[in-house]
Amino acid sequence: MKQSPYLKGRGAQQNTPNKFLNHIYEQRDDFLEFCRLEGEEADTNRTQYIPIFPKTIVNKVTSPDVGMQFSMNPYQGCEHGCIYCYARNAHEYWGYSAGLDFERKILIKKAAPELLEEKLKSKKWKAATIVLSGNTDCYQPAERQFEITRKCLAVFLKYRHPVGIITKNALILRDLDILKALSKNGLVGVNVSITSLSEETRRLLEPRTTTIAKRLKTVKVLAENGIPVNAMLAPMIPGINSHELLKLAQTVADHGALSFGFTVVRLNGAIGQIFTDWIEKAMPDRAKKVLHSIQDCHGGSLNDSRFGLRNRGEGKIASQIHDMAKLARQKYFSDKEFPKLRTDLHEQFKDGQMKLF
Repeated sequence: MKQSPYLKGRGAQQNTPNKFLNHIYEQRDDFLEFCRLEGEEADTNRTQYIPIFPKTIVNKVTSPDVGMQFSMNPYQGCEHGCIYCYARNAHEYWGYSAGLDFERKILIKKAAPELLEEKLKSKKWKAATIVLSGNTDCYQPAERQFEITRKCLAVFLKYRHPVGIITKNALILRDLDILKALSKNGLVGVNVSITSLSEETRRLLEPRTTTIAKRLKTVKVLAENGIPVNAMLAPMIPGINSHELLKLAQTVADHGALSFGFTVVRLNGAIGQIFTDWIEKAMPDRAKKVLHSIQDCHGGSLNDSRFGLRNRGEGKIASQIHDMAKLARQKYFSDKEFPKLRTDLHEQFKDGQMKLF
């Protein structure tokens, strides 16, 4: 089949088959030729916002590797289009592809703030940090229009409940007023994802994300306003960004981050095919080397489902990455500590206002 042109502004370059569906959709050469002759677009490459209506919004996290107890996601799918994103596979549960559909069909949960409030008011609920963006970025482009994340943060503040945030979008600074109020009570921690200091690398890996300069500014502004920041230098991809780990750690420390985390990339489920197709088109000169290096970190496979190892990796390359991280913590973070969020205030505000008696 004739190879399609590289889709600029997108991570995935194809729609992989959905493992839960019997039928496979593909674009045939004769259809593409018909569109050319008719002067029509075979693929508009536009983003669609699709409302969905979940009954609950807070998810219990059972994985021992993730480092969170509960998460919530105002959106499913993510227009940022990060090629390595582990969340891509979740889109298949909704009947879509983990490839381009994940970036172009964004599911919107408009009722998220009301569902969250219902959860926090429940007598059975005991306060524990709920992380926004456990799956997809809560500050992706859709948030500018729908403001679901901002409304959820207002609920957390109303009920004095701890909340964590993971994002790679500078849009979070729009909500600095609420974040400062939460931080004043020790109720918020922000994880800013920064995977490279190279804009060229960023554009290829994460095509619709905030620039590196704006992300570093975001870390600085948050820190200057007393909001604790952890930098997520993840994933480390051998042959693409792993050599930057020390410099990344130094840079985020200089901008005010109190800690950093990282993972060694793994390409689970459909992501292996999506990533392989992408790197052969985006970085053909180093594709084989990068893929072999990833396999070296996971016992010869692109995927790794072993708890305790899947995010850490193993082998010489993974060990080198961990050694760099250890050195970075000693050099740049020895006098820094990310605070534990408070859970003791929520019970007093169970009804949305402080109980006097």
